[in-house]
Amino acid sequence: MNITLGFSPCPNDCFIFDALIHHKIDTKGIDFTVIMEDVEALNQKAFKQQLDVTKLSYQAFFYLIDKYVLLNSGSALGFNCGPLLVKKKSSEFNPETALVAIPGKYTTANFLLSIAYPQLKNKNEFLFSDIEGAVLSGKVDAGLLIHENRFTYEDKGLEKIADLGEYWENLIHAPIPLGGIVASRKLDTETQKLIQQLIRESVEYAFKHPESSMDFVKQNAQEMSYEVMKKHIALYVNDFSIDLGETGRKAIHLMLDKAQEVKLIHSVPNTLFVE
Repeated sequence: MNITLGFSPCPNDCFIFDALIHHKIDTKGIDFTVIMEDVEALNQKAFKQQLDVTKLSYQAFFYLIDKYVLLNSGSALGFNCGPLLVKKKSSEFNPETALVAIPGKYTTANFLLSIAYPQLKNKNEFLFSDIEGAVLSGKVDAGLLIHENRFTYEDKGLEKIADLGEYWENLIHAPIPLGGIVASRKLDTETQKLIQQLIRESVEYAFKHPESSMDFVKQNAQEMSYEVMKKHIALYVNDFSIDLGETGRKAIHLMLDKAQEVKLIHSVPNTLFVE
């Protein structure tokens, strides 16, 4: 069986999926065709139902619950790992008038920004890795940083306006769901469960053999230092990546409740997760 698998070239995803796609674990007869894209590009492919299994921003998932089911393994979810809103040190920030660079309309980062700053209406979409430069060059007044840019923005001369992860944790008192792994509802339940188990085994292999994936991580890390790669993985890959567990699933339901409260979505099916 061949399964299309979408994930980002970021260190956390490469760390998670290395053992799976390079057959360091037994994939039980499943061959994976890998599509590596920025998470917002993956969101867009999911809206077109072009992928069997994919990384997906949780905000995008809330729009696609009737098309995809959430796997219990592979998620990026935790504390102190949310997006950062930044600006140049010499500039002022007025959410009523500011033009803000975002990493995509359907990213969880933009969902959090919309809740924290409902008055902020002027947004431009950028590839996440271009946002620092857009702020520094003056193309935008502020930028919403995700992934490894949270480790580099101060060195570039930027300063934090708000940590939206802290904002969410103070609002909801739960870990923040950033991105999850979903499977198409067109796949039969047994296949969904098998893929979920394989992803879990891949994450567990990565934790047991942390250096095994580093060549693959480096290959896709785009001039990132080894130190930043390791920090990135440590921040976004944790016990929730092995299995969401009761705490992780509750955190996702809390975010879903908030999405319904702010009229982002209106109805959901009975099942969110692969059982």
